[in-house]
Amino acid sequence: MADCIFCKIIDGSIPSNKVYEDDKIIAFHDLEPQAPVHVLVVPKQHISCADEIDESNADVIAYIFTKIPQIAKSLGLENGYRIVNNCGDDGCQSVKHIHFHLLGGKKLRGQMS
Repeated sequence: MADCIFCKIIDGSIPSNKVYEDDKIIAFHDLEPQAPVHVLVVPKQHISCADEIDESNADVIAYIFTKIPQIAKSLGLENGYRIVNNCGDDGCQSVKHIHFHLLGGKKLRGQMS
């Protein structure tokens, strides 16, 4: 997508502070961190949001969840972390390219159940 900020980060036209990259995903520090460690994990394939996950792209989402523990460990998140995904306007999704917030580095407030 030509106007997608994450696609521009993926293609290198916008710089980022990368912590991980391979042929399927990229992970980089969030510009407005909500925790001591706040990294975005993004598939290189443009998928607008969770509503667009289907049989044709579910493999890359599953792949992200196999890599998150490795990324978390590389960032020193030995005592746990939170993974957040926002979907759509009511879910406060600010960039319309699916991404997962990896948050940690301290005891996070709130309880999600």
